[in-house]
Amino acid sequence: MMRIDPGPEKRRAKRTIPDIVRGIILCISIALFLSPAFPAEQKGKVMVITVDGVINPVSAEFIEKNIDRASGMNAAALVIELDTPGGLDTSMRSIVKAIISSGVPVIVYVSPSGARDASAGVFITMAAHVAAMSPGTNIGAAHPVSTGGKMDKTMAEKVTNDAAAYIRSLAEKNGRNADWAEEAVRQSVSITESEALKKHVIDLVSPDLGSLLREIDGKKVMTVLGEKTLRTAGAEVVREKMGWRYKILNFISDPSVAYMLMLLGFYGVFFELTNPGVIFPGVAGAIFLILAFYSFQTLPVNYAGLLLIILGLVMFILEIKIISHGALTVGGIISMVIGSLMLFESPEPMLRLSLYLILPAVIFTALFFSVTFSLVYKAQRRRPVTGSEGLVGLEGTTSSEITPEGGMVMVRGEVWSAYSDEAIGKGEKVLVQSVSGLKIKVKKRR
Repeated sequence: MMRIDPGPEKRRAKRTIPDIVRGIILCISIALFLSPAFPAEQKGKVMVITVDGVINPVSAEFIEKNIDRASGMNAAALVIELDTPGGLDTSMRSIVKAIISSGVPVIVYVSPSGARDASAGVFITMAAHVAAMSPGTNIGAAHPVSTGGKMDKTMAEKVTNDAAAYIRSLAEKNGRNADWAEEAVRQSVSITESEALKKHVIDLVSPDLGSLLREIDGKKVMTVLGEKTLRTAGAEVVREKMGWRYKILNFISDPSVAYMLMLLGFYGVFFELTNPGVIFPGVAGAIFLILAFYSFQTLPVNYAGLLLIILGLVMFILEIKIISHGALTVGGIISMVIGSLMLFESPEPMLRLSLYLILPAVIFTALFFSVTFSLVYKAQRRRPVTGSEGLVGLEGTTSSEITPEGGMVMVRGEVWSAYSDEAIGKGEKVLVQSVSGLKIKVKKRR
């Protein structure tokens, strides 16, 4: 069978079309690879925040807001530099929930050297996607304590079992040493950063933030959105500091500050009630009391202690009106001291008031209320020295003969119409007995 040759021109056309297609595909591939939007060339951001102090509603809000902010900016990770003695269980659980539900990997870094991660902080570290520590730090002592009074044996056992189960579940979720985590709750054990790494309580020990970001680069973690690979080496570090709002709220959440705000509030309101119209002390006192009540919401307040403080203030006031030979003042001081010691009843030192603060405050309060109320009470009982009421008891001189029907008297440089139950001659000394309108009653001075 004979084949017909298509000719050289047609053979060149068949070869040219596939070559052109391959060339186009090659150019597109090179362009995509060199494109600045190519994912492999993207430079991510790492947000870093610092939490230094007690875990309370303020620090909880600060952490939660920044987890949302890190998610909004599509950050590669959020690093929490943590140094805490512990804090409130409710605030700790809010933070843990925010970490677990975060789509952005959260790294808890116990830092700087000398920092500690105790009590509530241990739970937060166990919940983190990556747990790291600086050299010279420690972690542990997570036994739950009562912040509202003493618990009986049964209640204490229930609280301990609940906390142990909670921290164990967090440790197991992130592949950490659940047995040690439970010991930290039940036996209050505490270990150094090297021991924590050896026992697989944490993931790594890093001397600084830069080293930490390089070491965790490429590590895979499981978030609520699924598995993510950390891209932190060379990432841009974005630090978010506590604004003035958080700093002020955190400052007034200190037990000593809250206590002084409460006393200043009582001083201001009391001064305004005893001196109506001054205005400033009343306004300042009301503001101080509102701030104190906000602080009480963030602290483990024992309201029996608060009532004892108020009872002590009442005793100071009653001492002025009731002759108790100092018994009410002594009772007020005792009541206020005991109430102040009970006000923030907690085994945690950072949630208690110092006796060195309580004693000067109680003594000053006793003096303030005693002196202020005494001056006000004496002023109210003092005989008027102005107006018609101020004439009673003053001495005058008759300008004419005084009879029961009338006469004229010179009193304090003024001439008054006067009368008397007895006849008094002109030029004699008299005393004012009463005032009735523009007429006064006098008697002869003996």
